[in-house]
Amino acid sequence: MSEAGPPPSEYMARALELAREMQGRVSPGASVGAVVVKDGRIIGEGSYQGRGTPHAEVAALASTTEDARGATIYVTLEPCCHHGNTGPCTEAVLEAGIAEVHFSHVDPDARVAGKGQKRLEEAGLRVFAGEGEAEARRINEGYLKHRETGRPFVIAKFAATLDGKIAATSGDSRWVSGPETRAWSHEWRTRIDAIAVGVSTVVVDNPQLTARPGDQLADRQPLRVVIDSKGRTPKDAGVLSCDAKTLIATTAALSDAWRTEMTEAGARVEVLPDDGSSRVSLPALLDLLGRLDVLTLLVEGGGVLHGSFFDQKLVDKVHAVIAPMIVGGDAPSAVVGRGAECMADALRLRDIEVERLGEDVLITGYC
Repeated sequence: MSEAGPPPSEYMARALELAREMQGRVSPGASVGAVVVKDGRIIGEGSYQGRGTPHAEVAALASTTEDARGATIYVTLEPCCHHGNTGPCTEAVLEAGIAEVHFSHVDPDARVAGKGQKRLEEAGLRVFAGEGEAEARRINEGYLKHRETGRPFVIAKFAATLDGKIAATSGDSRWVSGPETRAWSHEWRTRIDAIAVGVSTVVVDNPQLTARPGDQLADRQPLRVVIDSKGRTPKDAGVLSCDAKTLIATTAALSDAWRTEMTEAGARVEVLPDDGSSRVSLPALLDLLGRLDVLTLLVEGGGVLHGSFFDQKLVDKVHAVIAPMIVGGDAPSAVVGRGAECMADALRLRDIEVERLGEDVLITGYC
C-alpha cells in the first residue's frame, strides 16, 4: 500500500466515494469515480458501472449541468487513452474543454501506464497526479495486482475462537461467528470474484459458497473454487448447487471417470500441476484464475489450505473474525501448515483495521 499523503480535496473525496460504491462490482475493470468542478461547484459526477458502460470520466461529463469548458475533473484513476469497449477518456476530456485534471494514480494496464497523462499534458492541460492515491489503490487493490502480476489479489478469511479454533473437537463448526458476521460475509462475497476452499471443507461442512445478502441469492455470484487433489468432492455437494459457477482444481492423478462425473454435475474441472507432494500447485492455480480475469480471490479454508497459502507467501490480505469463545483441546485451528519456527519469523500484519460485528471482532490487515 502507498503511504498516506495529505488528505484529498472535497472533490477528490467525492470521486473516491463514488469509486468505493462500485468496489468489486465492476470486475475485471477498475472501480473508478469522477467529479467535474467549475467555479468551486460540482457540475457533474459519475462512476464506471461495468463492462460496456461509459468510463467514469465520460459518465461525469455526460451528467454536467452546464458547459464544462474551463472546468477541472477529479478522477480516481489515470484517464485511459486507448480504444476498448468504449472510446479513450483522454479524448472525451479534451473534447469537453476541460482545463485541469487531477487523478489519483497511474493505471498499470500496459495500454495506459502513463500514456493518458502524457496525452493530456501534450494537449496543454494542467495535470496533477497523486491526490487520494492511497485510498484509490486500496479500492482497486485487486485490479492493480492483477494488472501488475497477472494473478488475483488473495484474501485469507476465517472465523476463529479466542484460542484460534475454527470448530469444536468433534469438527462441528456451526457457528463460530455470530449473525452479524455472517451477514457481513455474504455482503462481502458480492464484491469478490472467486471464493476457494479445500475439499475437506466441502466434505465436512458442505457449504454452498454463494453470496446471499439478506438471505437472497445475489445477482452477482463469485466463482466457487474447490481444491481437490484426491477426488473427494461428492456429486451432490452444495458447491455444485444453483446457477453459480464452480471450478474444481485437481491434478492428473485423478481418473478421467471422476473428472467426467464432476463435469456432468456442473463443475468446470481443471487439471493443474502438483506441488511435489501430490497436492494442487497453488501458484499454478493463481495463474489460471488470473487468466480467467479473477481479480480477487477469497480463501475461506480450512486450516490446511490457509496454512499452504501462508507458507508459500501467497496471501495479500487477512480478514480474521474473532469470536468470544474458548474451545480448547485438539480442535482444528484456523491456520495449520509448517508455520513459523520462532516468533521473529511470524507474519505480522500491517495497516490494521479493527471493527465490531455484533459480539465478534473483525481484524483486517495486509501481509
